[in-house]
Amino acid sequence: MPVDLRTRKLAQLAVKYSVNVAKGEKVILSGGSESIPFLVELYKAVVLVGGHPIVKVNLPDVSDFFYKHANKDQIELFPEYWMNTIKGAQKYIGVCSEINTRELTNSNSKKIAERGKVMHPISEYVCNEKDKISRVTIAYPSIALAQEAEMSLGEYENFVYDACLIDWKKFGKRLDKINNVFEKSSEVHLIGENVDLKFSIKGKNSLEDKGEENMPGGEVFMAPVRESLNGFIKFDFPAIRNGKEVCDIYLRFENGRVVESRASKNEDFLKEMLSVDENASYVGEFGIGCNPKVNKFTKNLLFDEKINGTIHLALGSAYRENGGGNDSAIHWDIVKSMRSAKIVLDGKVVQDKGKWLV
Repeated sequence: MPVDLRTRKLAQLAVKYSVNVAKGEKVILSGGSESIPFLVELYKAVVLVGGHPIVKVNLPDVSDFFYKHANKDQIELFPEYWMNTIKGAQKYIGVCSEINTRELTNSNSKKIAERGKVMHPISEYVCNEKDKISRVTIAYPSIALAQEAEMSLGEYENFVYDACLIDWKKFGKRLDKINNVFEKSSEVHLIGENVDLKFSIKGKNSLEDKGEENMPGGEVFMAPVRESLNGFIKFDFPAIRNGKEVCDIYLRFENGRVVESRASKNEDFLKEMLSVDENASYVGEFGIGCNPKVNKFTKNLLFDEKINGTIHLALGSAYRENGGGNDSAIHWDIVKSMRSAKIVLDGKVVQDKGKWLV
């Protein structure tokens, strides 16, 4: 079967640039059955640089069955074998693709949350033990994701490859410039339509995503000081988690904590997520989308958090590389357009209506 040469280029980009596989390294390749053509290209790319691929293909249509029928012991069993496999690897490439984006819509959300707590040490290790393992989450087009984005498969393939196959060295310099502005600042004020929110980033590490941990990359992100958020924000894009779409999310903060929450759809699920643990109602990440090739909301967070002219807040866990400050079983990014708002740093407007002034 003929291979789209862009698929091969994307695989080589992941292996040689994003995680930079070296000879002799063990590399986990994880994805769904719909991404097998891409996993094959990743496998070949790892072998050609002298690495050792370890392939994990996730079965389709089993997650919903599991959460409907799994008993308490099955929900609470920690996969020690998989944790040991990950600890034995130096690189991790996770493919972001779907065969059914709504598989878990009617599943037991409490079981999903409990399972999330059990599995949290694995994601914590992969995301935060950077001296032990390098990882990238990388996009691969599928029919289900194209449907969510309201595109034909061909249109969606063009969208995905255009956002990923860019000159990351050149674009990285632009991200460095934006990041330096935040790195030197102390207070953020988001002000405009449906937002008036202040918080501190003093002493926190601001970082840029140049496609080395997410592909596509294209954001600047940091962890707010945990108790510093005061004000409100209403998100104009829906947030999707476990197949559930939560619309028109409104959050009001006092001293960092969500004290009021509303949504026009699936409000009960929103409140459930906020109560997963004691830190789920605090914000672990503030990010700014900067990728010029991502200009459409697609209901795929890997892209949506990179939309040029947007910001996102993540409820729950803060990345250790940003300075930490909040540990939670969830990390739930919610995206807002800034086309009718401003980003103000230490009293100076740095972005107005989605346009940078730096």
